[in-house]
Amino acid sequence: MHPVRQWFERARRVPGGLALFSKALGLYIPYTGSTGAEILSIGDGVAVVRLPDRRRVRNHLDSLHAIALASVGELSTGLAVIGALPGSGRMIMRHLDVTYHRKARGDVTATGRAQFPVTPGRHEVAATSEVRDAAGELVTSVTATWVVEIT
Repeated sequence: MHPVRQWFERARRVPGGLALFSKALGLYIPYTGSTGAEILSIGDGVAVVRLPDRRRVRNHLDSLHAIALASVGELSTGLAVIGALPGSGRMIMRHLDVTYHRKARGDVTATGRAQFPVTPGRHEVAATSEVRDAAGELVTSVTATWVVEIT
């Protein structure tokens, strides 16, 4: 199990642990921290991330900024890949494709999914994320290609 997932598993067992984990991840990855994203779950190839609607992630149209939506989608794909990695794996993003379906207002939740062989070697992994608003409407779709190296 990847160390990030191990830290998440420990954090989720204590009161306030998810908030502390999200803050710690935000300190480790400064841009991610600037959005205020909250990590809700990391599982085997699945991750769920919530982006609270705050002024700092809004645009001039009084909706969530396109890049904030792309960021939460990208984060959920990366955490989904981490959820599937063995402890010795590492990764870097190669490509990001984002489709905006509608304006997003209010809190949104991104669900990232990734499947790939966990055999040693270098793999290109396409992970997807659906970003939905509180009503469950799809606002943004994200596909991220990650280069994953497993030793």
